[in-house]
Amino acid sequence: MTFKEICFALLAVLGAVIPWYYNLQFMSASGGVIEFVAGGFANPAAASLSVDLLVGSTAVIIWMVAEARQLEMKHWWIYLALIPTVAFAFACPLFLLMRERKLNT
Repeated sequence: MTFKEICFALLAVLGAVIPWYYNLQFMSASGGVIEFVAGGFANPAAASLSVDLLVGSTAVIIWMVAEARQLEMKHWWIYLALIPTVAFAFACPLFLLMRERKLNT
């Protein structure tokens, strides 16, 4: 693996583990999806971070789809499914890792 691939792999692991550490804490404390989304807009700072992530990730998702199609990456839609089910912080570095591997073949 190249240094870049190792970095993307490490970021993917961190992007899965750290958000889910907090997700599990939240779910054990209070519960549901509605409360989770509302928490992202609980105050102006949280709303700023939530909107920043939403707008930024939307741009990256559009690029991911176009890039995956251009590179003829198989099963590219899995990365999109991982965003709401695991975390964007996991799916994006994982996509970048697999893209890098595709470019190096």
